[in-house]
Amino acid sequence: MIRHTVSFTLKHPAGSDAERVFLEAALVLAAIPGVQQFERLRQVSAKTDLAFGFSMAFADQAAYDAYNAHPDHVAFVRDRWVPEVERFQELDYIAL
Repeated sequence: MIRHTVSFTLKHPAGSDAERVFLEAALVLAAIPGVQQFERLRQVSAKTDLAFGFSMAFADQAAYDAYNAHPDHVAFVRDRWVPEVERFQELDYIAL
């Protein structure tokens, strides 16, 4: 199992319609085959200024690779992520 996580801050003002629309548009990722346990998260720790997170799981590396190459993921990254995300950190985990 691979747990894929990304923490990020948007270019949009907090609480704006643009922020809401971006987070709603991200639901397209949950429908990609192989994606399990998709979550959109709001970050609440004072230890970082990244505002949001996405988290999802994949059964194996093949499922993760298929997700990365899927046209809906590629389009989301190109059309939404690149123009709208200010900063991010991506981490992928496997259990020990």
